[in-house]
Amino acid sequence: MSGHVYIIGLGPGEQNLQTIEVEALLPTLTDIIGYGPYVNRVQVPAHILKHISDNREELDRARHALLLAQQGQRVGVVSSGDAGVFAMASAVFEAIEHGDPSFKDIEVTVLPGISAMFAAASRLGAPLGHDFCAISLSDNLKPWEIILKRLRLAAQADFVIALYNAVSKARPWQLDTALDLLREELPLDIPVAFCQAISRDNEHIELTNLKEASASMGNMQTLVLIGSRYSKLIQTNQKIWFYTPRSIQS
Repeated sequence: MSGHVYIIGLGPGEQNLQTIEVEALLPTLTDIIGYGPYVNRVQVPAHILKHISDNREELDRARHALLLAQQGQRVGVVSSGDAGVFAMASAVFEAIEHGDPSFKDIEVTVLPGISAMFAAASRLGAPLGHDFCAISLSDNLKPWEIILKRLRLAAQADFVIALYNAVSKARPWQLDTALDLLREELPLDIPVAFCQAISRDNEHIELTNLKEASASMGNMQTLVLIGSRYSKLIQTNQKIWFYTPRSIQS
């Protein structure tokens, strides 16, 4: 008998930012699969088996989930943020497409979560108030040349840009290279926010501008939000807010 695979977005970190749907589902699972730090965040009864794998083993993780489901298990594949944003949802469907034809008989449900860019935006104000895009700087699964091309075109189109996977120990140079490219296309005074570990204990936000932005301001837990030509910083009695107006005049 075929089981069920649930692809789950856990949100940015704080359990209160996990959806009610996810919270209700987790205790009903037989197995949970995912990258170690994400699996360890999940609070479930002890009888639910946890399967932890390395960060770069997405397809193997997806196949493992599908094989368990074929044995009749209710399997949760967990990701931080939203599972459909640079996360496990696409890996599961890739495993279904290219794997055993019987994988297509397995029931799959995708449960949304709050993505890092939305959690960060809520802290900043409304930087995503107008058109925006999300780009991952990781070149593990796509060529660096494609990343630079997309980044340049996004800047020329004047999107607010959310950079995922902006800094890592394996790629310490890439964010500065990306920022140099953006300086060729955008005004140097547009706002830039470095948003680390939003909703977790080590949350930290640093506001700067494109001229002063540097990879040294981020780490592996940092999402970088780069404003458009229309984005603004405004000072209130509470704090400095970063927003992009919904109305753009030609």
